[in-house]
Amino acid sequence: MALNYEYLDDRTRQSMQNEVDFDISRGALYISSRLNPQGIEKYPSLLKEAIQSHEDAWFANELRCTKCMNATEERRKRGGGFSTVKVPITAPDTLAEGEFNRFYVRGLCIRALEDGLAEVMVCRGKQVSQPRSESEAMIGKLISAKMLLDDLRKSQGVEPALGLPPGPNSGLTVRLP
Repeated sequence: MALNYEYLDDRTRQSMQNEVDFDISRGALYISSRLNPQGIEKYPSLLKEAIQSHEDAWFANELRCTKCMNATEERRKRGGGFSTVKVPITAPDTLAEGEFNRFYVRGLCIRALEDGLAEVMVCRGKQVSQPRSESEAMIGKLISAKMLLDDLRKSQGVEPALGLPPGPNSGLTVRLP
């Protein structure tokens, strides 16, 4: 199930697209280690198509149907060494939702700043079965659009300093206040 992106219109999509192009131009587009060689090649164009005309659920389906994900990955053992494990069946969903949402948040921050709004508001974009207390505590908070945009531009693929989005599958996004 896709997040509800309240302001996902042509204007926000254009800002999202510009942000993808910005990351590509500086070699900073996040490429998941769970993508196979075919997935690494297809990922940028699938992301761009999702942003242009679709949403995260379409993106996840395309990653899955075009067999872009590795079947296995190495995981560190507690006592040392590594073991080979299956990549979770939900990996395309987690990747697509997380990255689409990151670009949506970036696009909405740009939109807010262009409209003279200094802040964006954290909101629940999708109901989750077991919401994390730290995620619940963020709902309704106002965050500086400039600080959040800067944070997400420099933290591809890692937990951003401002904690938004707060990890995979949180169900949180932002809206205009």
